[in-house]
Amino acid sequence: MTEIATELATLPTAAESSRKLNLGVDIRDAGPCKKHIQVTIPRSDLDVRLAEKFSEMAIEAPIRGFRPGKAPKQLIERKFYKEVTDRLKTELLLASLEQLAEDNDLNPISPPDLNPSAVVFPKEGDLIYEFQVEVRPEVAAPEYKGLKLDKPVHKFTPAEIAGEGKRILRRMGHLEQKLDGGAVEQGNEVTLSGAVTHDGKSIGQIKSSSFRVEEKLAFKDGIAHTFAAQLSGAKVGDTRLVSIELSHSIGGLSNLAGKTVEASLIVEKIFLIKDPELTGEFLQSLGVSSVDGFHELVEVLLNRRLEHRQRQSIRQQFLVSGLKSLDSELPQDLLMKQARTAMARRVMEMRSDGISEEEIRARQRLLSQDILATTASALKEHFVLQKVAELEKIEVSDHDIEIEIARLAQNSGDSARRVRARMDREDLIDALAAELLERKVLDYIISQSELTEVPLPSEEKEEVTLDTSEASAVHDSEMDPAADANLAN
Repeated sequence: MTEIATELATLPTAAESSRKLNLGVDIRDAGPCKKHIQVTIPRSDLDVRLAEKFSEMAIEAPIRGFRPGKAPKQLIERKFYKEVTDRLKTELLLASLEQLAEDNDLNPISPPDLNPSAVVFPKEGDLIYEFQVEVRPEVAAPEYKGLKLDKPVHKFTPAEIAGEGKRILRRMGHLEQKLDGGAVEQGNEVTLSGAVTHDGKSIGQIKSSSFRVEEKLAFKDGIAHTFAAQLSGAKVGDTRLVSIELSHSIGGLSNLAGKTVEASLIVEKIFLIKDPELTGEFLQSLGVSSVDGFHELVEVLLNRRLEHRQRQSIRQQFLVSGLKSLDSELPQDLLMKQARTAMARRVMEMRSDGISEEEIRARQRLLSQDILATTASALKEHFVLQKVAELEKIEVSDHDIEIEIARLAQNSGDSARRVRARMDREDLIDALAAELLERKVLDYIISQSELTEVPLPSEEKEEVTLDTSEASAVHDSEMDPAADANLAN
């Protein structure tokens, strides 16, 4: 509940009385994960503190014609009434909210909709204010000790390492030549134009846009899940139909959200992409000194990705039972407000696990496809993991946050000061703290579990290749800000 008091922390305050207020508090359900709270500060408390303030003012305030402390009480009250009551109102709001947090177990998950300037200090009667706040749903204690969990393992072969190396080099390659008579293959770059339709009606136009041919293509407002397969074999001048599943987060186009539309695309140009040569200069730009060093780097990247999958697999196995303790549905307005924070946690989790920025951007675009479902899943998982944190008294300290910021700065090649300033500016420190808490809890669950190594499923040994584009499939479509927060930049 301290988040509520924080809302007032920027307001000027005087020293608060240490005495507890005789609060009247009425807390009612206002919907799923929402409470309506009415707070009453009785007149007796107001009068005592008001008298104290005017007594202080009588000593301090200069009144023409009177020596300090000698001005009549009525004159002091008349002259300084608004100044004193404004200051006292702020102090009382702070004190009452802090007391409310101490006396009631509300577990807010977002700031309240309380506007301090709208609260009026009464000349007569009690001071009454009310607000709504979103709260964490009730979560029963999940089973989290002595679990039997599978840990997927895999030893990458030289062929797999070489294949991943080729994919990395392809992403760093440059256009070599135009293919006038050749056919489109995965890994080419193509220039396409054409109309996007739904139920026979034109809803968008793609004009001479360039795309890399990968298994999937992420437009700004949708995903072409079989992009390479649908373009494969096409030649310049050919027209191909490409299916695009539109995002659920298209602003102002709810009738198209989540729909699959068709793009009739003409192939205007086809380019080969030439891999960069593994020269000494190029290898040095990657931080290695030899071809063998490059292959070792690729293996490190593959193992980082594997470790990320292992943690995600263990997390999901635990949550299969853990989420049963959380049956309530989360309201959509809460999900939309929490969407950016939930996405930020996912991005920081991937960065912590060593996932490349390019891969993060691709996964972020996929997660943004249905931002409400993604956020609902992320929030529910956080509530369950937070319950374990409470039971085991697992916390995140300021020192933990500073260490993580330093690590993020090192990975990005930026200074810790600049990373901290950017996160403060974008209000992401709480998201970082939440991600660190989840990581600590997962580490604890792993330490308390019996892990059995199992082969990594064959379908997970290779990442689905995906290209991202800033092109939109639909006319004037706008993605919800939470879904396209540029968090990977």
